[in-house]
Amino acid sequence: MREIVFDTETTGLSTADGHRLVEIGCIELVNRVETGNSFHCYFNPGRSMPAEAEAVHGLSDRFLSDKPSFASQALALLEFVGDSPLIAHNAMFDFGFLNWELADCGHAPIDMARMIDTLAIARKAHPGAKHSLDALCSRYGIDRSHRVKHGALLDAQLLAQLYVELTGGRQIGLLLKSDAREKTVENRVRHEQAAPVAAVIRIARPHMASEEELERHKEFIAGLADPLWLAGAAG
Repeated sequence: MREIVFDTETTGLSTADGHRLVEIGCIELVNRVETGNSFHCYFNPGRSMPAEAEAVHGLSDRFLSDKPSFASQALALLEFVGDSPLIAHNAMFDFGFLNWELADCGHAPIDMARMIDTLAIARKAHPGAKHSLDALCSRYGIDRSHRVKHGALLDAQLLAQLYVELTGGRQIGLLLKSDAREKTVENRVRHEQAAPVAAVIRIARPHMASEEELERHKEFIAGLADPLWLAGAAG
């Protein structure tokens, strides 16, 4: 199964306030394993970068000034993601910006039914705990020492590892459900068809001492000097 883990960076928190997408990073998984295929691009948002947003991801107006527009890269992005499920942390935020940008340049939005939100998965798995990407990476022992600032591709790489851990780790199951069901039926048929094992009846062992053993015991007792039980009887 092919899945795409992605993350975005933006100029702010809401498209309603005129904020735009400035970076996207996508990681391809096949059967929960990274393939090495990725899509990464910076975008010129066509507006200034607020200082508070730049403090988070470090993307300045100068850095983004020569980057392509989202519209010019939309087809390449859509071709990469294909019809695969899309995984993000706090996915409503990322889907909101991605679909706004797609609509703005004349493309159909991505169906929300394809969305998998690792934040929702983490909240269910660890109620009451911290659910930020940093906190969850610490919980699962995922190395994030190289993460100084937010970055879409780096965060997608970390999220890909986290997603695998949240959904059962590398060894989710050695058999598909259908295979497991067939194996269960096969084992039951083998059990029912197996030839019955004949019971082995052993002759009971004697539990009483023989006459010879009783006589030897009597001789042994007679040879004891001042046995305690005789001393008690005499008293």
